[in-house]
Amino acid sequence: MVTWKFILFPFALAYGLAIRIRNWLFNVGILKEKEFQIPTIGVGNLVVGGTGKTPFTEYLVRLLQHDYKIATLSRGYGRSTTGFRLVDQFSDHEDVGDEPLQYSRKFGNKITVSVDESRRNGIRFLMQNDQSLDVILLDDCFQHRYVKPGITILLTEYHNLFVEDYFLPVGRLRDSISSAKRADIIIVTKTYKVLSPITRRRIDDLLKPEPHQKIYYSYLNYGDLVPLPGTKEEIPSKKATTIVMFSGVANPEPFKDFLRDQCSELICHDFPDHHIFKKKDLQMIREKFTDLFTRSKIIVTTEKDAMRLLKSPYLSEFKDLPVFYIPIEVKLHGTDESEFANQIFKYVEENRRNS
Repeated sequence: MVTWKFILFPFALAYGLAIRIRNWLFNVGILKEKEFQIPTIGVGNLVVGGTGKTPFTEYLVRLLQHDYKIATLSRGYGRSTTGFRLVDQFSDHEDVGDEPLQYSRKFGNKITVSVDESRRNGIRFLMQNDQSLDVILLDDCFQHRYVKPGITILLTEYHNLFVEDYFLPVGRLRDSISSAKRADIIIVTKTYKVLSPITRRRIDDLLKPEPHQKIYYSYLNYGDLVPLPGTKEEIPSKKATTIVMFSGVANPEPFKDFLRDQCSELICHDFPDHHIFKKKDLQMIREKFTDLFTRSKIIVTTEKDAMRLLKSPYLSEFKDLPVFYIPIEVKLHGTDESEFANQIFKYVEENRRNS
């Protein structure tokens, strides 16, 4: 591993130089950032996947949806379409991507869900098409500097802090560590449910926030099993002895840790992030499952993976099997919850165009 990293180090230097030049062009105004006359909250990170952007965007939706009219705007990673699109009940992951589809299925008509590879273009469409819109949530926008959000929220994972990482391809950084200064809020995600003051101080010292920045700490709360539509759809009456888990997400380790506490044996099948499941994949999982001797067994995947399976032509491979996904929600520790909410509400209220 050390040898491979040594070989890749020159590529990481070249990549880091290119990123620094791009950021400098924005910082000196050669490349232009645009601000919009509507509250915009950007959620992003400095690394490739795995920090929990999707559940945190959902946290913001739950926080704001009862008081404001909300739209989410995503790039729609992995979709086969281009340009601006609204997500509705007829959309699938190939049209809009898996994260926007998850937002739409979870919140329905309570919010507007949209995709556009150009955030500028997407914001213009949303503002023109809905004069009553109060706030736009920009998903995974930290590197999209052509739009300057009113508030920028930077996520960093508790077990993989960006200050301890390296540029691609040696590490997972896709932006320079110094870019963290652009954030208004830093969220340390996927902590343990019990977080000591000593641990908070240690991480605060590592992150070295700027005077204008506030750090909050969050953890994941896992929900109950939800049957995957088109499968057996029967909730087991007791805990399964064996769980066959499969996923195509950037960092499945926290999900695995949770499942290990729910069974005696966990069998994992990992696929690349945003993986489109093929027939042979589902056949392989089915075969591994049926070969298990125990009768107390189920198949479990992530909520995001479930979105890519809902309209899969190969879902029939699972039609008679107990296949489930587990929704997750972000929770903030202690007083972080109220302090974060107050900061967000204050910003939206002071900047809403419909006030």
